[in-house]
Amino acid sequence: MSPSSWAVLAINGEWSWTHFFGQIGATVAFSLVGLVFFALAFWLMERLTPFSIHKEIEEDQNTALAIVLASVIIGIALIISAAIHG
Repeated sequence: MSPSSWAVLAINGEWSWTHFFGQIGATVAFSLVGLVFFALAFWLMERLTPFSIHKEIEEDQNTALAIVLASVIIGIALIISAAIHG
């Protein structure tokens, strides 16, 4: 629900706390689902690579791997966002 529709609900007198807390609950639920998918994707990347991602980025200063990892995370975020918005 966009901020302008909140204003319309407040003006029309149809705004309710149950609707508000329902929206907050949905936001928390989708956030938790998104975090679970991020953790699963990171775990999967860690398992599929033949080397340690932490060692490559932190000790060896592998910038290219960090950029690829960030690109994968952004891609997953876009997919999750599109799935949530339907």
